[in-house]
Amino acid sequence: LEVCVVCGRDRVGVVIARPVRMSPSVLSADFDRLAEEEAALEQAGSDFLHIDVMDGHFVPHLTISPPIVAALRKVTKLPLDVHLMITNADAFIAEFAEAGADYLTVHVEACPHLHRTVQSIKERGVKAGVTLNPATSLNTIEEILPDVDLVLIMSVNPGFGGQTFIASCLQKTASARAMIDRTGSRALLEVDGGVKIDNAAQVLAAGADVLVAGSAIFSTRDYAATIAAMRAAGQSSSTTPLRVSAHR
Repeated sequence: LEVCVVCGRDRVGVVIARPVRMSPSVLSADFDRLAEEEAALEQAGSDFLHIDVMDGHFVPHLTISPPIVAALRKVTKLPLDVHLMITNADAFIAEFAEAGADYLTVHVEACPHLHRTVQSIKERGVKAGVTLNPATSLNTIEEILPDVDLVLIMSVNPGFGGQTFIASCLQKTASARAMIDRTGSRALLEVDGGVKIDNAAQVLAAGADVLVAGSAIFSTRDYAATIAAMRAAGQSSSTTPLRVSAHR
């Protein structure tokens, strides 16, 4: 399935066809049945597995460790999209890379030497992503954009599942799309936080390549139907694109 969205470029809408990718967040899965949940997601048509790692410091909760990532790596062929919501990401890059992460995404707020961190990820054969909280300016990623494979826009404040999408993050997503396209970056644009069937079309219209969804998928009985419905939301986004000014 492909969806046409509009990226803002000097106030001129440019239509680009791109696939809709889904990255279910396993934080909302039943951990007593994690292997079964993963198999169900794979059968349902997931493109990635999104894994939220929390340290109880950068965000309030403690969650997934490298051994759990390694256990998931043994039971799935899906790319593991590992989001490090931790203060000292540099100290754990090697462990998560060895555990089988395909993408490692770090927060600009927690990495004072971001270029060094990104290079450390890539030196281990892992794709590097950067993410920023809702109140953090896109200016913080402009210099590192040529070096990354993924940009993650947080549309809630990280640390909890089931939060409401912050509406202003639609404009931020569209501005990030414009920045990526203007610089010629090949980074995927991912959005995480409060993404559901009823707002997926808007998020896709803003230029997202990848939708992260947790409770929106795991609270339903039919994962395949939910994922299909979120992909189908892209069809409506192609007829009602979001037009924005390019980020300066």
